[in-house]
Order: sequence, then C-alpha cells, then structure tokens
Amino acid sequence: MQTLDLAVICSAMPGFIRSIGSSLAGQFRQLECYSVPEARQIVQMHDPEFIVVDLRKAEKIQCDRIWALLQNTADCQCLAVVDSGELTCSSIPIELTTRIRVIEQTTTDTDLQQVASDVAQAMLDPTTQPANTDRLIADQYQTKTPELRFMLDRLQIAAQHDVTILLIGETGSGKTHLARLIHEASARQAEPFVTVSCGALPGELIESELFGHTKGSFTSAHADKQGKFLSAGRGTILLDEIDVLTPEQQVKLLRVIETGQYEAVGSNKTQHVAARIIAASNLELQSLVEQGRFRPDLYYRLNTLTFRLLPLRKRLPDIELLAAYFVRLYANRHGIESLSISQQFLDALLRYPWPGNVREMENAIRSAVIYSKNGLLEAETLPPHILAGTAGPANDPSVANSFSNQLEVNLENQIKLTEKDIIEQALLENSFSRTRTAKRLGISRVTLYNKMKKYGMMPKNRS
Repeated sequence: MQTLDLAVICSAMPGFIRSIGSSLAGQFRQLECYSVPEARQIVQMHDPEFIVVDLRKAEKIQCDRIWALLQNTADCQCLAVVDSGELTCSSIPIELTTRIRVIEQTTTDTDLQQVASDVAQAMLDPTTQPANTDRLIADQYQTKTPELRFMLDRLQIAAQHDVTILLIGETGSGKTHLARLIHEASARQAEPFVTVSCGALPGELIESELFGHTKGSFTSAHADKQGKFLSAGRGTILLDEIDVLTPEQQVKLLRVIETGQYEAVGSNKTQHVAARIIAASNLELQSLVEQGRFRPDLYYRLNTLTFRLLPLRKRLPDIELLAAYFVRLYANRHGIESLSISQQFLDALLRYPWPGNVREMENAIRSAVIYSKNGLLEAETLPPHILAGTAGPANDPSVANSFSNQLEVNLENQIKLTEKDIIEQALLENSFSRTRTAKRLGISRVTLYNKMKKYGMMPKNRS
C-alpha cells in the first residue's frame, strides 16, 4: 500500500483546521497544530511534505518564524493563506520563493469550505501560482554591505531601461547571478536569458558562437548555425569575460551595441539584434585600454553604465549571511539534518581572504557540510588551506597583504589600517562582543569603549 504524503496544518482557528482537514481527507496524512512553536516541533519530529499555515492577520515575527522553519527543512513545501491585498509575503527569503505558494482570503470571509477547496487544489496542482517574486535586486542579492546595496539600488533603475550594462568583478564574485537578477527585474523577464563565456571558447570560434555561421564558411562548418544573439530573441544576453575578445571582435561588438546589426560568419545578410546586452569582465577595462589590449571606443561606450561588484574580502558583513545560506542549501541537498555553525567555523571564514570569492566559499561550505558531525559545523570541517590562511592566486595583490596577519589582529601590528577599520573588523569577527574584541585587540574593555565612542560606533538606543 502506498503511503500518503504528510501535511501539517497550522492555524489559531479550529474551524480552519477542520475545514482543511476534511478537504484533504484520504489524500494526505495530517497533523494539526495551533501555533508556530508547536508547528516547529511537529516538523522537526515528522519531516512532512507539506505545511499549510494560516497567516491572516499574522504579525511579521510570525511570518519570519515560518520562513526560518522552512529554511531548516529539506524539501517541505508551504501553502500560506494570507489576507487579500496584503503584502505578507514580501519578506520571503529568495531561496524559498519556489517552495511557497499563496492563497488570498479575507479574514472576515466565513466560507471556509471554499478556502479548503482552494488549498487542496493548490497542494495537488504544482502549477499553482508561487509566492510573489517581484522583488528588488538589493533584496534578492545576499548582502548587508551598505556600499554594495547602494550600487544595487542604482542597478535596479538601470535594469528597467533598455540600456547596455557593464559588470566588473573578480572571478566568482557573482556577475552571472547579478546579470540574471537584472534580466528578471526588466520588462524582458519572460524572454530567454543567454550566457556566453567568451573566455571558455577558442578565439576563432567566438564570432561563430555569437553571430552564427553559414554552411561551408570554414572547415568544420558542416551546417548553418544559429548564433547566441539570435537565440536570445528579445531577452537578455550576458557576454562574460569580454576582455578576451580580439580587436577585430571588439569592433563587431561595438557595431552590435551601437546599431544592433551584424552578419553571420560567411554571410552577407545583415541581421538585427533584439536582445539586451550585459557585458562582464574580471579585469578593469581602463588598464587594458592603457596597455593597448582593449579598444578605447568600445570602452567608452560600455563605461557609461558600469557597476563594480565588491570582492568577498570587502563584504565582511555578508560572510555570516552567505554561510548560513550555503549551509542550508547543501544540508538540504545532501539530506543532512539541520546544522549549527560554531563560532570557530565563522571565525575561520572571516579570516580567510577568499581570492575565489563567493564561488570559492560555496565550494568550501559544501565540503564542510559533507564532513560535519553531530549537527555542528566546526572549523576543522573546512578545507585545510582555509584554516591555514593559504590563499590561492588572485587578480588583486592586496589579498595576501591585507590578510597576512589576521590571526593576530591587534592595534600595534596593523599600522597600515586605520584604527576604526581594525575595531570594526574585530567587532564583526567576535560577534560584537566587547569582551572578546578587547581581548583580541590587546586592549581593555574601557579603552575599547572609549574608542568606539570616539568613532561614533556605539549602538543607538531604540525608542
């Protein structure tokens, strides 16, 4: 006999629970509860496939607790009943938007049977509309860094206009992810999003990949081929690592940007580009122009709307946020029970310079999750080179210099950094504990207090 999926039904209204339960009878095994804390216990004990939660008139803290509960489950789907017209779901974490579906129902409505019918249909029909994902880029990007959020706010505006955008950032800093968010924030979101990694293609094949070719146009051209510009249609095309393009290829790209026209390799027929272009580079193009490796006219055409992604070593407020996100992601993916992050684990992440940026951190945490024991991520689960602080190659030579002495951060041996920066970094590494921070810096708590007060770093009192 086939075992039915388990559904947890959570509501403060017994009538709601009875109506839903009746509608789902024979289709799901059911467990009932009347509060979020009770739901948490049931979910942890029974690992259900579905949670139905009544969030009508719910306060933000109740919604946040439900989202946190879902983040600690593997594949549990949630169906949230919310008040009509309310933006209850605007706070849903981006990684949960595909797991949460919404039904709107006014609190004053008494026809609970209709609500129950809608809930049952949504649980049995995976095509039911998911939670609203029309969110700002800055809210979807995993960052608390003020400088980066300011840049993302400006990018939000540019994304909504039909303009070419240039993204500059080190390898692994998230350019492809950000380009997709730009696409999804634009009017082209329903059209294709196409990525071309120019650096991964042989130089002689880049033009064919972008523009297509005709049969017989070169030795291996055994048939006509459609290029990526044509494949993108009216969507968005990301040209990653454009710094590898030859001067001749740069001329053709400039023509595409300025006129929207190109010819396939071996063809005289002019075609028109309908896609929006996002270009990306691991290197600063200005220095390449000065070296004669990049055309000035293309550089000035692209430089109008340039956005620079900070490397991870300059996004220290985001380390813990990203770590928690990747831990949940890979714990769920590998079927591992919810994991806690030890302070030593977090300290090791904060000390390492991450030359490979977010991509390197993601891979390190995936490895740590696999080697975790007893539901806790300890520092020793990280790769040895991260614990040793042995950073790999990076474009920026300051990587090694800036982090070479992080294991012994104090106010005497970091003369190249400002006092305020040192204190801010030490506070962050020690979870803003003044006692541990003072000990790390080799000063008294009174001295630390006075310096924090001097630099305006004291937390503001809330009214």
